[in-house]
Amino acid sequence: MKSQPIFPASRPLRMLVVSDTVARILYQPRVKNLVGNIDLLLSCGDLPYSYLEFLVTNLNPPHAFYVHGNHDGHEEGVSVLVEPGGLRNLDRRTAHLRNTDLLIAGLEGCVRYRPNSPYQYSQQQMRARVLVLGLRLLWNRARFGRYLDILITHAPAAGIHDGPDVAHRGFAAYLNLMRYFRPRLLLHGHKHIYSPQVWQTRYFATDVVNVYPFRLIEWDAAGINFGRLIR
Repeated sequence: MKSQPIFPASRPLRMLVVSDTVARILYQPRVKNLVGNIDLLLSCGDLPYSYLEFLVTNLNPPHAFYVHGNHDGHEEGVSVLVEPGGLRNLDRRTAHLRNTDLLIAGLEGCVRYRPNSPYQYSQQQMRARVLVLGLRLLWNRARFGRYLDILITHAPAAGIHDGPDVAHRGFAAYLNLMRYFRPRLLLHGHKHIYSPQVWQTRYFATDVVNVYPFRLIEWDAAGINFGRLIR
């Protein structure tokens, strides 16, 4: 059985991960020259759909996925955008990228702090959502020999990069998910961070990374480089 992704022979696997705030350095016609070729575009939520469509159009990655943040909603412009075109919603879903053998999955939203608000969940509701995803990860294990490589979420895990206020508390269910399914990366947003705040934490076999507002990550057989372009 396969135990790790297949990396391009001549270069690292490159992914651009964005969240929460539009980065001006990316939202410009020269973005392709600045970023270069990427294999994967990921969004951790709370971004205008038009921004995501701009990135996927101009960078033209082979794969692009997103999860919703708690501030996501319809975007009005020339037309009404209800989802970002060109990206696939990964909430409680998995994807197998055949060219790299990468296994990715996603979970949307944050801890509920307003009644009846979209993309907000109680701790109990998120446990149920993680169980649904867990069934798909068990299938990954049977088919590919491992559960998961990358999990993208909007909110952080409880006690890792979260905040003391209700709106920015993390989900406890993510801790059990990491302990049992052992993804190599958990990429999240939601909590805005500024230097020198901690943005990377190792939890069991998982590197938990706050990608706010973006990270250009390179991954090869030697390891992972969590670089960031200059803002």
